[in-house]
Amino acid sequence: MADRYGNDVLAGDWKEPPRGRSTTHHGEMGEVVEEAVTGFCGAIVRMDRDLYTVELEDRFGKRRTFPLGPGFLLDGKPILLEAPVRTAPKKATHTASGSIAVAGASARVARSSRIYVEGRHDAELVQRVWGDDLALEGVVVEYLGGIDDLSAIVKEFAPTSDRKLGVLVDHLVAGSKETRIAASIKNPHVLVVGHPFVDVWQAVKPSSIGIEAWPVIPRGIEWKHGICQAFGWPHADQADIARAWKRILAGVDTYADLEPALLGRVEELIDFVTT
Repeated sequence: MADRYGNDVLAGDWKEPPRGRSTTHHGEMGEVVEEAVTGFCGAIVRMDRDLYTVELEDRFGKRRTFPLGPGFLLDGKPILLEAPVRTAPKKATHTASGSIAVAGASARVARSSRIYVEGRHDAELVQRVWGDDLALEGVVVEYLGGIDDLSAIVKEFAPTSDRKLGVLVDHLVAGSKETRIAASIKNPHVLVVGHPFVDVWQAVKPSSIGIEAWPVIPRGIEWKHGICQAFGWPHADQADIARAWKRILAGVDTYADLEPALLGRVEELIDFVTT
């Protein structure tokens, strides 16, 4: 028998908005959404879980911040915008130097052997990339202000077959003062190696800090100041130089961010003092 009255108009979700109901959506960086009340449309550039906010940037570069939650449109459909779901950090399988990570390993009691590194920035870079390996091997890296008195430093250290000394020197190239000093050390329990760069900053690959190549600094200009000037960074005092180095060091995550000319020398020193 035919239904004289048709379907029940109250059946189903008759209160549903024309665009549908909001669904929870975990936003991603770069995703384009629209804030429904203001009509502001832009890509997600920042989400703050603590403040529960999202920052959008439109195609003109203008940015606005809104509360996370309801009131957003994605492809014309309403969403309840939330920050991405936190995932557990992946267990590292390798150290920053590329060595296989040893799970649960604790630092070994320090060996009597040592590695001296000329330059504070050099020592910080070595520690950043090889720190885990050095801790596992029990090797201590010490900052060396300069090598002008290297003979006296070696004599005071009193190296032996069980107490070796490795030294990493800046700008160790043919004909340099550093090369002459290194050659004067005649001790089988001491290994002096160096990198060819004007400064250890150059041992960081340019691509790691977002440049094509390190600028060429004319003679007569202090190299680090010249680099900062070329990049448009402050360089009035040592504090500025220190901040510049922190920016460069932040671009180094693993051995892949460093030039092979430094990698090989550090690995050589580690092998020497741990053999």
